[in-house]
Amino acid sequence: MKLPEIRQKIDAIDEQLLKLLNERSDLVHEVGVIKRAEGSEIYAPEREEAVFRAAVAKNAALKGRLPEKSIRAIYREIMSASLALEKDLTIAYFGPEATNTHQAARSKFGASVNYTPQVSIADVFDVVARGSADYGVVPIENSTEGAVNHTLDVFMDSELRICAQILMKIENHLVAKIPRDKIKRIYSHPQVFGQCRNWLRLNLPNVELVEVSSTSRAAELAADEDDAAAISGPMAAEVHGLQILAPSIQDIATNTTRFLVIGRTASPPSGDDRTSLMFCVHDKPGALFHALEPFNRLKISMSKIESRPSKRKAWEYFFFVDIDGHASEEKVQQALEALSQHCTFVKILGTYPKTSPT
Repeated sequence: MKLPEIRQKIDAIDEQLLKLLNERSDLVHEVGVIKRAEGSEIYAPEREEAVFRAAVAKNAALKGRLPEKSIRAIYREIMSASLALEKDLTIAYFGPEATNTHQAARSKFGASVNYTPQVSIADVFDVVARGSADYGVVPIENSTEGAVNHTLDVFMDSELRICAQILMKIENHLVAKIPRDKIKRIYSHPQVFGQCRNWLRLNLPNVELVEVSSTSRAAELAADEDDAAAISGPMAAEVHGLQILAPSIQDIATNTTRFLVIGRTASPPSGDDRTSLMFCVHDKPGALFHALEPFNRLKISMSKIESRPSKRKAWEYFFFVDIDGHASEEKVQQALEALSQHCTFVKILGTYPKTSPT
């Protein structure tokens, strides 16, 4: 088959795709009308994940050439356009523009919705709680550097729910507008320096490391100075016109950050879910052991536990826990009921679909 003939076939397929996409859009519009009449949430994480999983499974059955990552990326933008048709969504994120959190939000909600950067994690919670944004995206933990404590602290006083999670593999690049041998200082976020500690020690041991509020701010500073570089993600480098001098300098190749999507309502079951909760145990010996025992007895997997000072009473701590299962499942409800008998306070932060790293 010759090139003009192949291109003609591609054009014909594109025409069919556009026709089908518009037919799908008409149906999405009808869904939006029904949801608004019922007062339902426009964004449905459980439905979104079901669509992704079904598309990936069908592609595998067809033995298609496209990998899972590409299928999810294509459907991500289809779903983004669908959300925009149903409602003019606004997503708040811990900014500024071009941070990893911004990139994570874009990977979840696509290019068709509105984004608003916020100065602090508390501000993200605030604008969502007040209805100025529909959802918020905040970091919660990194596989190398651990928990983002400020996010945990804000949950103590917030009534918002976790309705989805985003797992994003973090690529930290050395970026600058100058050659590497001209670099005298490097700007980045403290956590990013921690993620790249060994590479920096081996490759740029005598360069000054300057901590700033975000990787985007680091890139902005590097763009304005003649002897500076930054460690940032690809989005920040592109926005500020910097070249990548050394790609993926993080010490651990699987370095992943987990982000949470926060909203005002919980998510229905998707079939493969995670529940996040916080609690405070009674002040007596063995209280934490007895509080966690029901999860072991009922064979409920626990993937995370963090403690934070309550800031309400000296030496009082809140515990943050992630478990497998949806809060509506009978086994999970039994465990939560047993947990409450050993606690002064129990709060479900959200139940949401499990996801794979993007």
